[in-house]
Amino acid sequence: MPMTLDQIVEETRRLPPDAVAELVDRILLARHGIDDTGLDPATQAVLRQRVDDIRSGREPGIDGDEVMARARRIVGR
Repeated sequence: MPMTLDQIVEETRRLPPDAVAELVDRILLARHGIDDTGLDPATQAVLRQRVDDIRSGREPGIDGDEVMARARRIVGR
C-alpha cells in the first residue's frame, strides 16, 4: 500500500535538512523536468548554495518582475 502524504511528511521530519532539500530538488525535477545533472558538480554546488542563501535570508534575492524589467531594458524592449 502506498504511503499517504501525511506519512511522507512525517518521514521527512526524521531526515536531516540536506536530505530534505535533496528530496525537494528531486520532486521538482520529476514534476517539472528541470535537470541540472548536465552541469558539473562545482556549478551544481554553487547553484544549490545560492538557492540556500536566498531561502535562508542570507541573500535577499530579486523579485521576478524586477528581473524581467531589467532584462527588457538590456535587450531594448
